Amino acid sequence: MKEINGGVTAAKGFKAIGIFAGIKKDRKDMAMVASDVPCVCAGTFTTNVVKAAPVKWDQDVVYHYPTAKAVVVNSGVANACTGEEGYGYCRDTAAKAAELLGVSEHEILVASTGVIGRQIPIDLIKKGVETMVPMLSDSTQAGTLAAEAIMTTDTVKKEVAVELTLGGKTVTIGGMCKGSGMIHPNMCTMLGFVTTDAAISKEMLQKALSADIQDTFNMISVDGDTSTNDTVLLLANGMAGNPEITEENEDYQAFAKALNYVNTILAKKMAGDGEGATALFECKVVNAASKAEAKILAKSVITSSLTKAAIFGHDANWGRILCALGYSGVQFDPEKVDLYFESAAGKIQIIENGVDTGYSEEEATKILSEKEVTAIADMKMGEAAATAWGCDLTYDYVKINADYRS
Repeated sequence: MKEINGGVTAAKGFKAIGIFAGIKKDRKDMAMVASDVPCVCAGTFTTNVVKAAPVKWDQDVVYHYPTAKAVVVNSGVANACTGEEGYGYCRDTAAKAAELLGVSEHEILVASTGVIGRQIPIDLIKKGVETMVPMLSDSTQAGTLAAEAIMTTDTVKKEVAVELTLGGKTVTIGGMCKGSGMIHPNMCTMLGFVTTDAAISKEMLQKALSADIQDTFNMISVDGDTSTNDTVLLLANGMAGNPEITEENEDYQAFAKALNYVNTILAKKMAGDGEGATALFECKVVNAASKAEAKILAKSVITSSLTKAAIFGHDANWGRILCALGYSGVQFDPEKVDLYFESAAGKIQIIENGVDTGYSEEEATKILSEKEVTAIADMKMGEAAATAWGCDLTYDYVKINADYRS
Protein backbone atom coordinates (compact mmCIF):
# COMPACT_ATOMS: atom_id res chain seq x y z
CA MET A 1 0.00 0.00 0.00
CA LYS A 2 1.20 3.51 -0.78
CA GLU A 3 -0.29 6.96 -0.42
CA ILE A 4 -0.88 8.80 -3.69
CA ASN A 5 -2.04 12.27 -4.66
CA GLY A 6 -5.78 12.80 -4.80
CA GLY A 7 -9.08 12.18 -3.09
CA VAL A 8 -12.50 10.97 -4.24
CA THR A 9 -11.55 10.97 -7.94
CA ALA A 10 -8.41 8.87 -7.47
CA ALA A 11 -10.23 5.55 -7.90
CA LYS A 12 -11.07 4.44 -11.44
CA GLY A 13 -14.49 5.49 -12.71
CA PHE A 14 -15.23 8.24 -10.17
CA LYS A 15 -15.89 11.86 -11.05
CA ALA A 16 -16.57 14.89 -8.87
CA ILE A 17 -16.98 18.65 -8.83
CA GLY A 18 -17.53 21.50 -6.38
CA ILE A 19 -19.21 24.80 -7.18
CA PHE A 20 -20.64 28.02 -5.75
CA ALA A 21 -24.43 27.62 -5.92
CA GLY A 22 -25.40 30.71 -3.93
CA ILE A 23 -26.28 29.01 -0.65
CA LYS A 24 -23.41 30.80 1.09
CA LYS A 25 -22.33 34.35 0.49
CA ASP A 26 -18.83 33.97 -0.81
CA ARG A 27 -17.53 30.40 -1.05
CA LYS A 28 -18.20 27.09 -2.78
CA ASP A 29 -21.19 25.34 -1.26
CA MET A 30 -22.21 22.32 -3.36
CA ALA A 31 -20.36 19.18 -4.38
CA MET A 32 -21.13 16.04 -6.28
CA VAL A 33 -19.41 12.66 -6.55
CA ALA A 34 -20.54 10.15 -9.19
CA SER A 35 -19.43 6.80 -10.55
CA ASP A 36 -19.46 5.73 -14.19
CA VAL A 37 -21.12 2.47 -13.13
CA PRO A 38 -23.40 1.53 -10.22
CA CYS A 39 -21.68 1.04 -6.86
CA VAL A 40 -22.37 -1.09 -3.86
CA CYS A 41 -22.45 1.27 -0.91
CA ALA A 42 -21.98 1.19 2.85
CA GLY A 43 -22.67 3.85 5.43
CA THR A 44 -22.43 4.77 9.09
CA PHE A 45 -24.47 7.52 10.66
CA THR A 46 -24.94 9.74 13.70
CA THR A 47 -25.94 8.18 17.01
CA ASN A 48 -27.84 11.36 17.90
CA VAL A 49 -31.57 10.69 18.34
CA VAL A 50 -32.17 13.90 16.38
CA LYS A 51 -31.24 12.89 12.83
CA ALA A 52 -31.19 15.26 9.88
CA ALA A 53 -33.35 14.52 6.85
CA PRO A 54 -30.35 13.54 4.65
CA VAL A 55 -29.28 10.97 7.25
CA LYS A 56 -32.71 9.35 7.10
CA TRP A 57 -32.69 9.40 3.29
CA ASP A 58 -29.22 7.85 3.09
CA GLN A 59 -30.02 5.18 5.66
CA ASP A 60 -32.92 4.11 3.47
CA VAL A 61 -30.73 3.96 0.35
CA VAL A 62 -27.84 2.14 2.08
CA TYR A 63 -29.99 -0.36 3.97
CA HIS A 64 -32.70 -1.11 1.42
CA TYR A 65 -31.31 -0.67 -2.10
CA PRO A 66 -28.56 -2.67 -3.84
CA THR A 67 -26.60 0.09 -5.57
CA ALA A 68 -25.92 3.82 -5.66
CA LYS A 69 -24.62 6.05 -8.46
CA ALA A 70 -23.89 9.46 -6.95
CA VAL A 71 -23.79 11.70 -3.89
CA VAL A 72 -25.01 15.31 -3.83
CA VAL A 73 -23.74 17.46 -0.96
CA ASN A 74 -24.53 20.99 0.14
CA SER A 75 -22.90 23.08 2.86
CA GLY A 76 -24.37 26.11 4.61
CA VAL A 77 -27.69 24.56 5.67
CA ALA A 78 -27.93 21.25 7.55
CA ASN A 79 -31.52 20.32 6.62
CA ALA A 80 -31.93 19.13 10.21
CA CYS A 81 -35.10 19.55 12.29
CA THR A 82 -36.99 20.45 9.11
CA GLY A 83 -39.82 17.89 9.23
CA GLU A 84 -41.53 16.32 6.23
CA GLU A 85 -40.70 19.34 4.09
CA GLY A 86 -36.98 18.83 4.67
CA TYR A 87 -37.22 15.11 3.86
CA GLY A 88 -39.15 15.98 0.73
CA TYR A 89 -36.30 18.24 -0.34
CA CYS A 90 -33.95 15.26 -0.10
CA ARG A 91 -36.23 13.42 -2.50
CA ASP A 92 -36.40 16.47 -4.79
CA THR A 93 -32.60 16.72 -4.84
CA ALA A 94 -32.22 13.01 -5.57
CA ALA A 95 -34.89 13.13 -8.25
CA LYS A 96 -33.17 15.98 -10.08
CA ALA A 97 -29.80 14.21 -10.02
CA ALA A 98 -31.42 10.92 -11.04
CA GLU A 99 -33.16 12.57 -13.97
CA LEU A 100 -29.91 14.04 -15.29
CA LEU A 101 -27.89 10.85 -14.72
CA GLY A 102 -30.58 8.52 -16.03
CA VAL A 103 -30.95 6.43 -12.89
CA SER A 104 -33.46 5.84 -10.09
CA GLU A 105 -33.79 8.46 -7.32
CA HIS A 106 -32.96 5.66 -4.88
CA GLU A 107 -29.48 5.47 -6.41
CA ILE A 108 -28.74 9.03 -5.31
CA LEU A 109 -27.36 9.78 -1.84
CA VAL A 110 -27.62 13.27 -0.37
CA ALA A 111 -25.81 15.04 2.45
CA SER A 112 -26.02 18.45 4.07
CA THR A 113 -24.01 20.40 6.63
CA GLY A 114 -24.45 23.81 8.19
CA VAL A 115 -26.98 25.60 10.36
CA ILE A 116 -29.70 23.47 11.98
CA GLY A 117 -33.39 24.38 11.66
CA ARG A 118 -33.46 26.16 8.31
CA GLN A 119 -35.05 24.75 5.19
CA ILE A 120 -32.58 24.32 2.38
CA PRO A 121 -33.06 26.60 -0.65
CA ILE A 122 -34.28 23.80 -2.88
CA ASP A 123 -34.39 25.92 -6.05
CA LEU A 124 -30.70 26.75 -5.64
CA ILE A 125 -29.95 23.11 -4.82
CA LYS A 126 -31.66 21.79 -7.96
CA LYS A 127 -30.03 24.46 -10.09
CA GLY A 128 -26.71 23.51 -8.56
CA VAL A 129 -27.26 19.88 -9.55
CA GLU A 130 -28.04 20.96 -13.10
CA THR A 131 -24.80 22.94 -13.16
CA MET A 132 -22.64 20.20 -11.69
CA VAL A 133 -23.65 17.16 -13.76
CA PRO A 134 -22.06 18.36 -17.03
CA MET A 135 -19.00 19.58 -15.09
CA LEU A 136 -18.21 16.21 -13.44
CA SER A 137 -14.57 15.27 -14.00
CA ASP A 138 -12.18 12.53 -12.94
CA SER A 139 -9.33 15.01 -12.51
CA THR A 140 -7.52 15.45 -9.22
CA GLN A 141 -8.49 19.13 -9.30
CA ALA A 142 -12.19 18.25 -9.53
CA GLY A 143 -11.86 16.08 -6.44
CA THR A 144 -10.20 18.95 -4.62
CA LEU A 145 -12.98 21.35 -5.65
CA ALA A 146 -15.49 18.92 -4.14
CA ALA A 147 -13.46 18.70 -0.92
CA GLU A 148 -13.44 22.49 -0.69
CA ALA A 149 -17.16 22.82 -1.38
CA ILE A 150 -18.23 20.71 1.61
CA MET A 151 -16.31 22.84 4.14
CA THR A 152 -18.14 24.91 6.77
CA THR A 153 -15.92 26.32 9.53
CA ASP A 154 -13.10 24.08 8.27
CA THR A 155 -9.95 26.04 7.47
CA VAL A 156 -8.42 23.45 5.11
CA LYS A 157 -9.68 20.83 2.68
CA LYS A 158 -9.33 17.22 3.79
CA GLU A 159 -8.59 14.46 1.29
CA VAL A 160 -6.33 11.42 0.88
CA ALA A 161 -5.86 8.44 -1.44
CA VAL A 162 -3.93 5.15 -1.44
CA GLU A 163 -3.12 2.33 -3.86
CA LEU A 164 -2.75 -1.36 -3.09
CA THR A 165 -2.68 -4.64 -4.99
CA LEU A 166 -5.53 -7.15 -4.67
CA GLY A 167 -5.60 -10.30 -6.75
CA GLY A 168 -2.89 -8.94 -9.02
CA LYS A 169 -4.87 -5.76 -9.76
CA THR A 170 -4.14 -2.20 -8.66
CA VAL A 171 -6.93 -1.01 -6.37
CA THR A 172 -7.38 2.58 -5.24
CA ILE A 173 -9.21 4.01 -2.23
CA GLY A 174 -9.71 7.77 -1.98
CA GLY A 175 -11.66 9.98 0.36
CA MET A 176 -12.62 13.44 1.48
CA CYS A 177 -14.31 14.74 4.59
CA LYS A 178 -15.32 17.89 6.39
CA GLY A 179 -15.43 18.57 10.08
CA SER A 180 -14.20 21.24 12.44
CA GLY A 181 -16.77 21.78 15.19
CA MET A 182 -19.64 19.90 16.86
CA ILE A 183 -17.35 16.90 16.74
CA HIS A 184 -17.53 14.11 19.30
CA PRO A 185 -17.72 10.32 19.30
CA ASN A 186 -19.66 8.57 18.14
CA MET A 187 -19.31 10.29 14.81
CA CYS A 188 -19.29 14.04 14.63
CA THR A 189 -20.41 17.06 12.57
CA MET A 190 -18.59 15.38 9.87
CA LEU A 191 -19.35 14.26 6.41
CA GLY A 192 -17.01 11.64 4.96
CA PHE A 193 -17.06 10.22 1.45
CA VAL A 194 -14.78 7.37 0.47
CA THR A 195 -14.61 5.86 -3.02
CA THR A 196 -12.89 2.72 -4.26
CA ASP A 197 -12.67 0.77 -7.49
CA ALA A 198 -12.31 -2.49 -5.56
CA ALA A 199 -14.68 -5.33 -6.36
CA ILE A 200 -16.24 -6.23 -3.03
CA SER A 201 -19.70 -7.39 -1.96
CA LYS A 202 -22.05 -4.99 -0.23
CA GLU A 203 -22.00 -7.17 2.89
CA MET A 204 -18.19 -7.17 3.13
CA LEU A 205 -18.03 -3.43 2.36
CA GLN A 206 -20.39 -2.62 5.23
CA LYS A 207 -18.52 -5.00 7.54
CA ALA A 208 -15.21 -3.29 6.76
CA LEU A 209 -16.59 0.22 7.25
CA SER A 210 -18.55 -0.51 10.42
CA ALA A 211 -15.55 -2.17 12.04
CA ASP A 212 -13.09 0.53 11.03
CA ILE A 213 -15.23 3.47 12.16
CA GLN A 214 -14.79 2.31 15.75
CA ASP A 215 -11.05 2.98 15.68
CA THR A 216 -11.02 6.08 13.44
CA PHE A 217 -13.90 8.55 13.20
CA ASN A 218 -15.33 7.38 16.53
CA MET A 219 -12.03 8.14 18.26
CA ILE A 220 -11.98 11.89 17.63
CA SER A 221 -13.48 14.79 19.52
CA VAL A 222 -13.27 18.56 19.32
CA ASP A 223 -15.96 19.84 21.64
CA GLY A 224 -18.10 17.01 23.02
CA ASP A 225 -21.13 17.73 20.81
CA THR A 226 -22.50 14.89 18.67
CA SER A 227 -24.13 16.26 15.52
CA THR A 228 -27.43 15.56 13.78
CA ASN A 229 -25.85 15.08 10.35
CA ASP A 230 -22.90 12.71 10.81
CA THR A 231 -22.50 10.53 7.75
CA VAL A 232 -19.72 8.42 6.27
CA LEU A 233 -20.45 6.83 2.91
CA LEU A 234 -18.24 4.26 1.18
CA LEU A 235 -18.84 3.53 -2.52
CA ALA A 236 -17.23 0.63 -4.41
CA ASN A 237 -17.68 0.30 -8.19
CA GLY A 238 -15.54 -2.79 -8.88
CA MET A 239 -13.77 -1.23 -11.86
CA ALA A 240 -10.30 -2.31 -10.69
CA GLY A 241 -11.19 -5.80 -11.86
CA ASN A 242 -9.87 -7.69 -8.85
CA PRO A 243 -11.58 -10.94 -7.83
CA GLU A 244 -14.67 -9.88 -5.87
CA ILE A 245 -14.14 -9.97 -2.12
CA THR A 246 -17.01 -11.97 -0.65
CA GLU A 247 -15.44 -13.31 2.53
CA GLU A 248 -12.91 -12.30 5.18
CA ASN A 249 -9.92 -13.61 3.26
CA GLU A 250 -6.43 -12.19 2.73
CA ASP A 251 -7.66 -9.63 0.20
CA TYR A 252 -10.35 -8.48 2.64
CA GLN A 253 -7.73 -7.94 5.33
CA ALA A 254 -5.55 -5.95 2.94
CA PHE A 255 -8.54 -3.84 1.87
CA ALA A 256 -9.52 -3.24 5.50
CA LYS A 257 -5.97 -2.16 6.35
CA ALA A 258 -5.94 0.36 3.49
CA LEU A 259 -9.39 1.64 4.45
CA ASN A 260 -8.14 2.11 8.01
CA TYR A 261 -5.24 4.19 6.73
CA VAL A 262 -7.56 6.44 4.70
CA ASN A 263 -10.05 6.88 7.54
CA THR A 264 -7.33 7.48 10.13
CA ILE A 265 -5.74 10.24 8.02
CA LEU A 266 -9.13 11.89 7.45
CA ALA A 267 -10.05 11.61 11.14
CA LYS A 268 -6.76 13.19 12.23
CA LYS A 269 -7.21 15.99 9.69
CA MET A 270 -10.56 16.80 11.27
CA ALA A 271 -9.28 16.69 14.83
CA GLY A 272 -6.31 18.90 13.95
CA ASP A 273 -8.60 21.40 12.22
CA GLY A 274 -10.94 21.78 15.20
CA GLU A 275 -12.50 25.20 15.43
CA GLY A 276 -9.87 27.67 16.62
CA ALA A 277 -7.34 24.88 17.19
CA THR A 278 -3.60 25.41 17.06
CA ALA A 279 -2.57 21.79 17.69
CA LEU A 280 -3.62 18.21 17.09
CA PHE A 281 -3.76 16.47 20.47
CA GLU A 282 -3.34 12.71 20.43
CA CYS A 283 -3.67 10.37 23.40
CA LYS A 284 -2.25 6.86 23.27
CA VAL A 285 -3.25 4.50 26.06
CA VAL A 286 -1.01 1.44 26.25
CA ASN A 287 -0.94 -1.70 28.39
CA ALA A 288 -4.59 -1.40 29.37
CA ALA A 289 -6.62 -4.38 30.56
CA SER A 290 -8.76 -4.47 27.40
CA LYS A 291 -9.23 -2.65 24.09
CA ALA A 292 -12.61 -1.36 25.24
CA GLU A 293 -11.10 0.16 28.41
CA ALA A 294 -8.16 1.61 26.47
CA LYS A 295 -10.59 3.42 24.14
CA ILE A 296 -12.61 4.81 27.04
CA LEU A 297 -9.46 6.09 28.75
CA ALA A 298 -8.03 7.70 25.61
CA LYS A 299 -11.34 9.41 24.76
CA SER A 300 -11.65 10.73 28.30
CA VAL A 301 -8.31 12.51 28.02
CA ILE A 302 -8.86 14.14 24.63
CA THR A 303 -12.34 15.33 25.59
CA SER A 304 -11.22 16.95 28.86
CA SER A 305 -11.66 20.72 28.52
CA LEU A 306 -9.05 21.40 31.18
CA THR A 307 -6.52 19.17 29.45
CA LYS A 308 -7.28 20.74 26.08
CA ALA A 309 -6.76 24.21 27.59
CA ALA A 310 -3.43 23.07 29.05
CA ILE A 311 -2.30 21.87 25.63
CA PHE A 312 -3.17 25.29 24.21
CA GLY A 313 -1.04 26.90 26.92
CA HIS A 314 1.83 24.41 26.34
CA ASP A 315 1.48 23.57 30.02
CA ALA A 316 2.52 20.10 31.21
CA ASN A 317 -0.28 20.04 33.77
CA TRP A 318 -0.31 16.26 34.09
CA GLY A 319 -2.78 16.28 36.97
CA ARG A 320 -5.52 17.10 34.50
CA ILE A 321 -4.71 14.02 32.43
CA LEU A 322 -4.56 11.71 35.44
CA CYS A 323 -7.84 13.20 36.62
CA ALA A 324 -9.47 12.58 33.22
CA LEU A 325 -8.29 8.97 33.30
CA GLY A 326 -9.72 8.67 36.80
CA TYR A 327 -13.26 9.80 35.99
CA SER A 328 -13.47 7.79 32.76
CA GLY A 329 -15.25 4.95 34.56
CA VAL A 330 -12.36 2.52 34.09
CA GLN A 331 -10.89 1.00 37.25
CA PHE A 332 -7.07 1.13 37.51
CA ASP A 333 -4.31 1.73 40.04
CA PRO A 334 -3.20 5.39 39.73
CA GLU A 335 0.03 4.55 41.54
CA LYS A 336 1.14 2.40 38.61
CA VAL A 337 0.51 4.89 35.80
CA ASP A 338 3.38 6.31 33.74
CA LEU A 339 2.78 9.36 31.55
CA TYR A 340 4.83 10.78 28.69
CA PHE A 341 4.54 13.76 26.34
CA GLU A 342 5.91 13.41 22.82
CA SER A 343 6.14 15.55 19.69
CA ALA A 344 8.57 16.38 16.89
CA ALA A 345 10.61 18.23 19.55
CA GLY A 346 11.23 15.07 21.60
CA LYS A 347 9.78 12.86 24.32
CA ILE A 348 9.69 13.34 28.08
CA GLN A 349 8.39 11.24 30.99
CA ILE A 350 6.17 13.36 33.22
CA ILE A 351 5.08 10.88 35.89
CA GLU A 352 6.25 7.44 36.94
CA ASN A 353 4.03 5.20 39.03
CA GLY A 354 1.65 8.11 39.54
CA VAL A 355 4.33 10.49 40.87
CA ASP A 356 6.01 13.54 39.31
CA THR A 357 9.42 12.65 37.84
CA GLY A 358 10.95 16.08 38.46
CA TYR A 359 10.97 16.72 34.72
CA SER A 360 12.19 19.95 33.13
CA GLU A 361 9.28 22.36 32.65
CA GLU A 362 11.26 24.13 29.94
CA GLU A 363 11.76 20.91 27.98
CA ALA A 364 8.12 19.92 28.45
CA THR A 365 6.93 23.31 27.17
CA LYS A 366 9.15 22.94 24.11
CA ILE A 367 7.63 19.54 23.35
CA LEU A 368 4.09 20.84 23.88
CA SER A 369 4.66 23.80 21.56
CA GLU A 370 4.55 21.68 18.40
CA LYS A 371 1.60 21.44 15.96
CA GLU A 372 1.06 17.79 16.89
CA VAL A 373 1.33 16.67 20.52
CA THR A 374 0.91 13.17 21.96
CA ALA A 375 0.23 12.08 25.53
CA ILE A 376 1.13 8.44 26.22
CA ALA A 377 -0.46 6.81 29.28
CA ASP A 378 0.98 3.46 30.32
CA MET A 379 -1.62 1.78 32.54
CA LYS A 380 0.50 -1.36 33.32
CA MET A 381 -2.60 -3.55 33.48
CA GLY A 382 -2.44 -5.68 30.34
CA GLU A 383 -1.48 -5.54 26.67
CA ALA A 384 -4.35 -3.58 25.06
CA ALA A 385 -3.93 -0.17 23.43
CA ALA A 386 -6.02 2.54 21.77
CA THR A 387 -5.50 6.00 20.32
CA ALA A 388 -7.85 8.99 20.31
CA TRP A 389 -7.46 12.37 18.63
CA GLY A 390 -8.60 15.84 19.61
CA CYS A 391 -7.26 19.37 19.64
CA ASP A 392 -6.46 22.18 22.00
CA LEU A 393 -9.15 24.52 23.32
CA THR A 394 -8.55 28.15 22.37
CA TYR A 395 -10.13 31.56 22.68
CA ASP A 396 -11.10 31.38 19.02
CA TYR A 397 -13.32 28.34 19.58
CA VAL A 398 -15.68 30.49 21.64
CA LYS A 399 -15.50 33.37 19.17
CA ILE A 400 -16.34 31.13 16.20
CA ASN A 401 -19.33 29.51 17.88
CA ALA A 402 -20.65 32.63 19.57
CA ASP A 403 -21.57 34.16 16.20
CA TYR A 404 -21.83 31.07 13.99
CA ARG A 405 -25.26 32.01 12.58
CA SER A 406 -24.56 35.72 12.23
